[in-house]
Amino acid sequence: MIRSLLIAVLALATLAGLARAQPSATPGAPWVADLGNGRYRNPVLHTDYSDPDVTRVGNRFYMTASSFTNVPGLPLLESPDLVNWTLVGHALNELVPRETFNKPQYAKGVWAPSIRHHNGRFFIFYGDPDFGIYVVEAKNFRGPWSAPRLLLAGKGLIDPAPLWDDDGNAYLVHAWAFSRAGKNNLVTLRRMDAGATRLLDSEGVDIINGNDAPGYHTVEGPKLYKAHGYYYVFAPAGGVEQGWQAVFRSKSITGPYEVRNVLDQGDTPINGPHQGAWVTAPGGSHWFVHFQDKGAYGRVVHLQPMRWKAGWPLIGQPGRRAGVGEPVMTHRKPVQGHAAASPASSDDFKSPTLGLQWTWSANPQPGWFALDPAAGELRLNTVASREANGFVRASPAILAQRMPASRFLVTTRIRLDRANEGDRAGLVVNALQYSWLGLRRKAGVTELVWTFCGPFGPRCQEQSTVLLSPAPEELSLRLFMNEGGFTNFSYSTDGKTFVRAGSPFPVTRGGWVGAQVGLFAVGEVGGSSLTVKGFELTAPGVGPY
Repeated sequence: MIRSLLIAVLALATLAGLARAQPSATPGAPWVADLGNGRYRNPVLHTDYSDPDVTRVGNRFYMTASSFTNVPGLPLLESPDLVNWTLVGHALNELVPRETFNKPQYAKGVWAPSIRHHNGRFFIFYGDPDFGIYVVEAKNFRGPWSAPRLLLAGKGLIDPAPLWDDDGNAYLVHAWAFSRAGKNNLVTLRRMDAGATRLLDSEGVDIINGNDAPGYHTVEGPKLYKAHGYYYVFAPAGGVEQGWQAVFRSKSITGPYEVRNVLDQGDTPINGPHQGAWVTAPGGSHWFVHFQDKGAYGRVVHLQPMRWKAGWPLIGQPGRRAGVGEPVMTHRKPVQGHAAASPASSDDFKSPTLGLQWTWSANPQPGWFALDPAAGELRLNTVASREANGFVRASPAILAQRMPASRFLVTTRIRLDRANEGDRAGLVVNALQYSWLGLRRKAGVTELVWTFCGPFGPRCQEQSTVLLSPAPEELSLRLFMNEGGFTNFSYSTDGKTFVRAGSPFPVTRGGWVGAQVGLFAVGEVGGSSLTVKGFELTAPGVGPY
């Protein structure tokens, strides 16, 4: 009890101090990790870039992360210093098999990728728990990337990571999903050709069994490295929300391996600090990138200093137990002299392409949207979906983005053109328990409605409240996300004075992902469209909202 209170007090004190230290280098950004004084705060990305992996080529750092059923998938981020990241593209234009992912497959798809640079090319390996392990590759990080090729087919094959050894051999390790394979807590080694085009063995060797280490369960997410005369497997254990980071080492790649817990929550508010990447900076310093599960916000990205002692990594700051680190809240940046940056979150629709932050809930189809850069407008054409009747989350055409901070404000202006009976369109927070504010055509009248779908579950039940009937031809919608994942919606007919819509809504996770905020237009027959004038997502002011 006393420990819990101390952690809570520490968290509040740290947040207060960080709020005072918030830099002004990127005005309006909802979250900036760079404190502007040579230091950074964690998380470096308060965004659901789950299961991050990082590599460095020259002076640049490159990251990818899980994308599950979001399309495009495998986000590509660049940074000069591991703190200030920019989203520059995606490695997957569509998910395969195409027919499977032409409709939402929440919690499926792209799990826990790894990225490496070998022989002048970037490689990303990812597991799909229902189909197997895939590889994509590119000469340039920003693409074009190859179509995914299936390296190893099978159920429950997840979290792949390669190693090109200094003797010319190439290897792949992976973990197992119990839900598909009926087993887990194992790390399996496979031999691979140098081009990552095929495996060279007929079956794998289990080199790590978590059951052999007292108290260890759910060993997964392995990353395989070689250094100091050892093979190292960095692997999380203990589960997503409350786990820890383990490191296994052996003189032989096939084992036996000894293990240490090298990072856990300790006396900090950072639960489950694990699963990520060891990377070195140009100056030779060592760093560890990992995630923290924050429920509705998803798995946000932290950066820890790392050093080596007696052949074992020491990560973060010293904890209460020798050799076991705990996360830092702030630290000196790995590389000095670079300006603050963060991935884009707003979109004025004045470009001929959508902002890179946007993803669809399934493989997109031609004709779903159009942009008018001169007018600064996005047109979402209503997609007919019987599955989405009374359950908007089933629509394949939700255009959304990851939540970029614990607090933010979204403002947009919409118009529903040529509305048909049963059409629904507007602003949505998409999760297992979700809510939306927008327009609905019912009994020949276009109404403004606030809709809540609960309780938390695979298919919740929508309940709508009519706010304006008839609704004006055009109006502004606003969403305020507050600390703790509570959302308030509001609307305005003049774009200036906003009226509260519905009640505060507790956001939930979305199924291995955090909640996402976005836009949709769904109906029974199609033929109508939602016109959206700008999507501004920024840090909130004083309010009230």
